Formats: sequence, structure tokens, C-alpha cells
Amino acid sequence: MEVRWEKLTGPELKARAAEGALPILPIGSLEQHGPHLPVWTDSFIAHQVAVAAAESATDVPALVLPPLWTGLSEHHLPFGGTITLDYATFHAVLRCVVRSLKAQGFQRLLIVNGHGGNIEPLGVSVRELAHEFGMPVVTTTWPQAAPAEIAAILTTQPRIMHACEGETALWMALDPAQVRMDRLEEAAGANNEGVQAPPGFSRFYSFAERAPRTGVRGDPRAATAEKGKAMMAALAARIAAAMRDPVLWTTPEPVWKPSQE
Repeated sequence: MEVRWEKLTGPELKARAAEGALPILPIGSLEQHGPHLPVWTDSFIAHQVAVAAAESATDVPALVLPPLWTGLSEHHLPFGGTITLDYATFHAVLRCVVRSLKAQGFQRLLIVNGHGGNIEPLGVSVRELAHEFGMPVVTTTWPQAAPAEIAAILTTQPRIMHACEGETALWMALDPAQVRMDRLEEAAGANNEGVQAPPGFSRFYSFAERAPRTGVRGDPRAATAEKGKAMMAALAARIAAAMRDPVLWTTPEPVWKPSQE
């Protein structure tokens, strides 16, 4: 069964809503990913992960929307190639998506995020949207969906960073022509010396401060297509399992209405 929303017709999608299909919204960004990866990286990977999960969960009817291609990326502006939203706009766009889905009969939404700068905003947005529309809105950021599996696959870093071994490996598996292989040495040079807030504290730093000179965190030279394929398989399995998990898909408690107790 086709899982990509944009390939279906209006009547077909209306029927899928009536059948209880789960919409999945990939969210990414349009931002620099060093000298070797396209600015489309976060949006492309989030969409590919969502499609893979939907196709593997054949017992859960799902529909993957086209990716929301811009998020909160102002920290990448110094390197060029970045288009960013502010939080008010980001939440407003998400609200319009949820409102549209609700109007067509869909009763839940899974958001698969591919950009670190969206994690905290999404945490607030999905809570507000669940209150407003009375439906479960669940978000996951794909590196956090299968952290143990990813750590076991990577060889130079314990987790996904930025334009790193992991993201480069995924591009190699999905569309290797997009990786500028002749720029890997440049991308790996002196890229982990930036400032970081001490544990327990948070503030804004641009990526020019956090990853000076290259805009990269991690070593993309260790990437291989085999690692990318292994990560895709692990992510599809873990997100498909979440699609089946009844704990995630209960109707939110109507906390803004008077208690019935």
C-alpha cells in the first residue's frame, strides 16, 4: 500500500482517514552541513526514515507527509545556506498541519524530526497541540529513537553529531552522489574545539562558536554506505514499534476542562 501522501489523490486520502491511518510528518531544516553534505540533509534523512518505518509497519496503516523543510536553525546562519523560522512561525505551521489533519478525520500524528534545533521547540508544540485538538501528537528525533543501535554501528563517535560519520553514512546509503567525497578531509579538520555550556546550563551559541571553521561536529571520513544501511534498518524497526505502542496513542486527558471527579 502506498505510504507517501503526495502520491495519493484526495478521495484516496479521505478513505485512508476513515480507515484510521496514522499520518507521519517528517521535520528537518535547510542549513549548512559542512563542505561535503547538502543543506537538505536533515529534511531528506527525516523523510527517508519516516518512509522506511511506514513501509516496514505493514500492520499499521500510515501516510508520510512531505517533509517540513525548515525549522529553527539560526545558529547555522554564519556558515551560509541556511533558512530559518522563529518559534512562533514554527508552531503556527505545525498547528495548521494538525488542524488540517483533524478537519479531514485523522485522529493522531507522529512527527519524525531530523534537526537538533527543533527538539526543544517540538517538545512544547506537541504538548500545546495535544491540548488544543484533543488528539495524540507524538514526536521523536531519529537519533534518539535508536541510540544504542546507532552507537554500536558508529566507530568514531557515540552518537549522531552534525555532518558527521552518521549523517554522512546515511547519505552514502541513500544517495551517494550527494556526498562531496573530495571535501571529507576538509570537513574533518579541527572540528571539535568549539565552546560548550557547562553541564546543567544552557544558552545560545552559534555553530561558528560550537564548530569553528568547518561547521561540522564528528568525523565524516569514517562513514560507509554499510553503516548507513544498518542505521536505516534499526531506525525503521524502532519507529515502527512506536507506531504500534498503545501507550503513545491514547487520547490526551482534557486538562483544560473542569475535572469530572
